[in-house]
Order: sequence, then structure tokens, then C-alpha cells
Amino acid sequence: MSEFFTPDSSIMRFITKIASSVYLNILWFVCCLPVITIGASTTALFYVTLKMAKNEEGSMTAAFFRSFRENFKQATKIWLILLAAGIVFAFDGYVFYHMRFENTLWTIGAAVFLVALAAYAIILMYIFPLLARFDNTVFAMFKNSLFIGMRFLLCTVLMAVIYFAMLFVVINIFTPAVIFGEGLCALLCSYLLSNILLLCQAQKEDTGTQKTTAGMPHL
Repeated sequence: MSEFFTPDSSIMRFITKIASSVYLNILWFVCCLPVITIGASTTALFYVTLKMAKNEEGSMTAAFFRSFRENFKQATKIWLILLAAGIVFAFDGYVFYHMRFENTLWTIGAAVFLVALAAYAIILMYIFPLLARFDNTVFAMFKNSLFIGMRFLLCTVLMAVIYFAMLFVVINIFTPAVIFGEGLCALLCSYLLSNILLLCQAQKEDTGTQKTTAGMPHL
């Protein structure tokens, strides 16, 4: 039984990674405080957690801030677009909620709204991990996030469950669990995404082209 708790055991390595996610969550939160930096901070977080999923983390702090600096400009553009879209969705959701079932236009509009909202959620979950892993244009990042999220639907559902579970636990069961927050969610999602991103990289290498649906690798 004792071999399971040696420093080199898989269980202890995973526990260490969970503990590290707390530190990363604090680092992520602090770097998100200006609000405009949320995109760069989230990209940096996934840059580190994707390395952790492959046991290549090294110095987490150095890797985090290196990715933060290198991706700041593009991540900020992406975040501002997502923020603006999120505000529009919030306003539209408020309108649809208060005019519910009053006319046939509501049914059509609500259906379109829900489809668009699902696409938005998929992009939100995938775009920053992709930016942490690959180089590409802003438009291609949005397109590839949606494409990959729809192609690997099981992974998308599991990622959504992780985020909703964390939110549910923090709000309804154990508020101090917020100390894990985005850090633990990103780590768990990185384990799900690791093979998918490797597949994207393998497709690039097989085709031998300069750019693929996922772009050029960062890591």
C-alpha cells in the first residue's frame, strides 16, 4: 500500500498537480483583475496545464508569464470579441425571457438564440487552449474552436460538465472550493484536450503543410 504514496507514484503526482492548480488559480485570478487581461491570463493558464497533462510543466510561474506576454495581443483581441458577444447574448436572453411564448416569432428567435449560445459556449471553452497550443489568425481560432468542439462532442460535453460541476459546488455546497476554481477546471480539461491537440498536430505533420486547421504548434 505504501508504494501508492511514494513521491514518484502516479497518485502522488496527480495530487501534486491538483495542489499546483490552486497556485495557478490564484495566479490566473490576480492576472485577470484588470478584466481586459482575462484572455491572456486564461491562455497562459492553459499553456501551463497542457504541459502538466504531458508531465512537462517545469517552472510554472516562468511558463505562465512567458505565455502571457507572447499571447497578450491576440488573446486580448479574442477576449474583447467574446466579451462583446457575451454582452449581446445577455441582452438578447433578457429580452427573450420577458417575451416568452407571446408570439410565434419567439419560438423561432429562441431556437436561433439557443443554437448561437451553444456555439458561443463551445468557442469559449476551446479557443484559449487552442491559442495556448497553436499559432493562427483570430478568425481561424474562432473557426477551429467551433469545428473541433463539434467534432469531439464527447470531450465538449465533459468539459462543460467540469465547469458546471465546479460552479455548482462553489455556489451550493462548499464555497471555499473556489480556491481550486479555474485552475482545477483547466487542468482536468487539459487532460481531455491533450490527445485531441496531439491529433491536430499529427494531422499537420502528415500533410506537411505550413498551416492546418489547428495552426502551428506553440509547445
